[in-house]
Amino acid sequence: MEDQSLEELFRLANKVGKRRYHRLTAADFEDYRKFDYWRYVQGDYECGTTQVSRDWVNAHSDWYCPICLEKFTQRGGRTIDHKLPRAQYPWLSLDFRNFWVICQICNEEKAEMHWYEYEHYVMTRHPRRYGAIQAARPLVLLQSLKE
Repeated sequence: MEDQSLEELFRLANKVGKRRYHRLTAADFEDYRKFDYWRYVQGDYECGTTQVSRDWVNAHSDWYCPICLEKFTQRGGRTIDHKLPRAQYPWLSLDFRNFWVICQICNEEKAEMHWYEYEHYVMTRHPRRYGAIQAARPLVLLQSLKE
């Protein structure tokens, strides 16, 4: 999978994701709701409000956003982002391999882009940041989708 081009990986991810999306189970939706609870209990947008979600964020981030390399405090704070968007992959909403902590500005910029769409976006608009995005590529998740 690592030898495939970006376009091929994007095509594969879309094919698998769209096919799976139409076969969601009740358990998939339950996991989706659990993520909402895990992160959003009380409505705080920054890294959730449950102690468990705060602890997870603290354990999986430092002081700097891995994308822009700026301090979180200078970029709106830390946010939990799904590498493969919940809107397209709701069954991965609680798969911790799909999470990363990025600053609010980078999260807003990424929005609901699919990972490889986002890679292309960064490569064309912010080439200095591309190495960080490529290093965070969710290859294990994509492999699990294929299986």
